[in-house]
Amino acid sequence: MLYEWLAADSGIFNVLNYITFRSGAAVVTAFLVTVLFGDTIINFLRARQGKGQPIRDLSLEAQLSKQGTPTMGGFLIWLGLVVGVLLWGNLTNPYIWVTLFVTLSYAGLGFLDDLAKVSKQSAEGVPASVRLLAGFGIAALACAFIMGLHGAHTPVGHAEWGPLNGLAETIAGLAPKTSVEPADPAFSGGVAVPFVNDYFFPLGGFFILFGMIVVVGSANAVNFTDGLDGLAIVPMTFAAAAYALIAYLTGNFVFADYLGIQFTPGTGELTVLLASMIGAGMGFLWYNAYPAKVFMGDTGSLGLGGMLGVVAVAAKHEFALVIIGGLFVLEAVSVMMQVGWFKITRKLTGEGKRIFLMAPLHHHFQKKNWPETRVVARFWILSVLFALAGLATLKLR
Repeated sequence: MLYEWLAADSGIFNVLNYITFRSGAAVVTAFLVTVLFGDTIINFLRARQGKGQPIRDLSLEAQLSKQGTPTMGGFLIWLGLVVGVLLWGNLTNPYIWVTLFVTLSYAGLGFLDDLAKVSKQSAEGVPASVRLLAGFGIAALACAFIMGLHGAHTPVGHAEWGPLNGLAETIAGLAPKTSVEPADPAFSGGVAVPFVNDYFFPLGGFFILFGMIVVVGSANAVNFTDGLDGLAIVPMTFAAAAYALIAYLTGNFVFADYLGIQFTPGTGELTVLLASMIGAGMGFLWYNAYPAKVFMGDTGSLGLGGMLGVVAVAAKHEFALVIIGGLFVLEAVSVMMQVGWFKITRKLTGEGKRIFLMAPLHHHFQKKNWPETRVVARFWILSVLFALAGLATLKLR
């Protein structure tokens, strides 16, 4: 907590008390760390992996040319992100820790999957059922913890997390000290209804199940999108930027009251974490831009998607994720439609039929002879539009 040591004294370092300043510093720090250590990590991965990530034969010459490129490049992102958060984040904030828990746990699952693929030189890694079971378990713990934090929600003022003792009390299951009486308990088990001011559809304990679906769905959607050089990381940075703004606004009573959105004390600090992700993501793109020197692999994509999902749950803007992460949704839906239609038609006619030339959706356009760079650039454009559309919903209520 560099900022707490320096901001303790008044004067020039008082600027470190501002989330906006620390977020900017986190972007720069994470970017520099990722770029400076990128080549070292890539060379280490290349030496250990030999043939690199196995490439599926998709009958696409451009894809086969990537054979030998090392994977697990997500480690570049996590190094930059963790350093940025440790230096500029408020480590007494429980939302920081629960988000890091999900992010790094999902990254660990992805690492095991990548390791299995590289070791066996096969596109088949850890069984999907095992990954899903572990993913749902991690999400369940995180969502239950977040529900407890939401239970201490205060309608006016900010929660006083205290220095280290506040975090310890929260982890122990005790509500943090607040300046006023807790809000309606329905807040913790409710889901914000889009376009409606301060109304939460009551789910009670089922909120945990709902949150699990959001987190796991987000993780897998980003994983499906990671198929071309730079395709996943840029839309992820746009989505992270959108949620950084949402987290900042929901964590500030004045802005939340003005916009008519729910005030969730403590979530503003997630802005610093997401800023670190943006900086680390840009640093990763330094090496992942076409032609990529390294792939993020499941080590990166699962952790990134899990992070986005848990932030959406923490900030109580789960439905906005469908819009902000619209590109990821399209990729995931294209896979579900392709698989579902193939199974239905095979059962009915004895021969499976396909809706797309190939799924996920980016491979469909490759099959239509679009150059990889064109597919990626146009998907980036879509991701910007989705992020802006999602932010526009903040005032549509």
